[in-house]
Amino acid sequence: MQTPQASHSPVPAEGIRTVSVIGLGYIGLPTAAMFAASGKQVVGVDISQHAVDSINAGKPHIEEGDLDALVERCVATGHLRAVAAPVQADAFIIAVPTPVGPAPQNEPDISFVEAAARSIAPVLKQGDLVIIESTSPVGTTGHISRLLAAERPDLCFPHAPAETTDVHLAYCPERIIPGKMLKELVENDRIIGGMTPECSRIATGLYSAFVRGQCIESDDRTAEMVKLTENAFRDVNIAFANELSMICGDAGINVWDVIALANRHPRVSILNPGPGVGGHCIAVDPWFIVASAPERARLIRTAREVNDAKPGYVLAEARRLLDADPAAKAVCLGLTYKPDVDDFRESPSLEIAKALSSEYPGRILCSDPYAHALPAGFADRAGLVFVPHVDALTQASLVVMLVGHTAFRVHARPADKHVIDTTGFWI
Repeated sequence: MQTPQASHSPVPAEGIRTVSVIGLGYIGLPTAAMFAASGKQVVGVDISQHAVDSINAGKPHIEEGDLDALVERCVATGHLRAVAAPVQADAFIIAVPTPVGPAPQNEPDISFVEAAARSIAPVLKQGDLVIIESTSPVGTTGHISRLLAAERPDLCFPHAPAETTDVHLAYCPERIIPGKMLKELVENDRIIGGMTPECSRIATGLYSAFVRGQCIESDDRTAEMVKLTENAFRDVNIAFANELSMICGDAGINVWDVIALANRHPRVSILNPGPGVGGHCIAVDPWFIVASAPERARLIRTAREVNDAKPGYVLAEARRLLDADPAAKAVCLGLTYKPDVDDFRESPSLEIAKALSSEYPGRILCSDPYAHALPAGFADRAGLVFVPHVDALTQASLVVMLVGHTAFRVHARPADKHVIDTTGFWI
């Protein structure tokens, strides 16, 4: 294993003139834009023709701070373009989804990463660099090296000892947050997990084109575990807050008062509870650790189960109030997985709204300033009725606050309605 260390003399990235980013979603597109802004020629690849066409028109298909202006500028200067199939480049960055399978197994699914690797195999050449950014189980980078070797037996890959390596591989996970992606891509430290020290140095040289945080060199398996550990740590801490909120709720105690007072202890810092845990990282990544060590990862598994159970607790409270007044209507405020983003992936709030709309047809209203980001026809198929939040608050007698979007700040806590405030928005 390489000893983790900050790189002081990375291999210069001047030799890497073209970068191809496979997957132009919430991670891939901002990454592609940052490389393009640094002067690289960037070719983004995505299977969605809508994404390709939008980007080539200088218009991102996702919402993210100043990404609109950055993409427009990079496309206009000719440094960024999108295509539907890979072409030759000097470096390839794989940034595709890595979901988990259905419960209770929750097995990691790296089929998208495998497909991305197979798609670039025909265009690889000697001297290329392949980087995996997708959150992956430990051992995925080595697996992809062997997969590529099977696809391209004419090239040498770093999993097999040899005098020379034709194609270098590294695992370099992102650690950014929606709403601040561009800032954090530049400022956050980066873990560079090369399969060999040379792989690490070359990858560090590439990221140094725009990263101002430290690029800390390690090996691929350590870097894979670091990414999973970061999100599992956060999941465990959120689970404590969510479990505490349910215990306090059952006891008739205000959990927000408990947390605020407990946090006055100099060594206590309890997070805020919510309706569950969503997004493609914290709600997914801990299962990768559980799958690799099911007998050891007892705390991590329990935390996932606690957070997955929280939406059911919110639903039970909403059902109790709706059943007590058969004429009552409820409004679900906020359906994305976190405030002020247009991302609905793994959102517990969306699942709560869908369940209530199915169980109480005609009685549930939904409001979210980012509802336009849902796929066309989704609301109709899910039975969701979207209305402006001002109208919804007027019509409903039960308010279920699920996501504290800034747009909702114009409203004080409704004094004449039942309120289920899952986030402490109105404390």
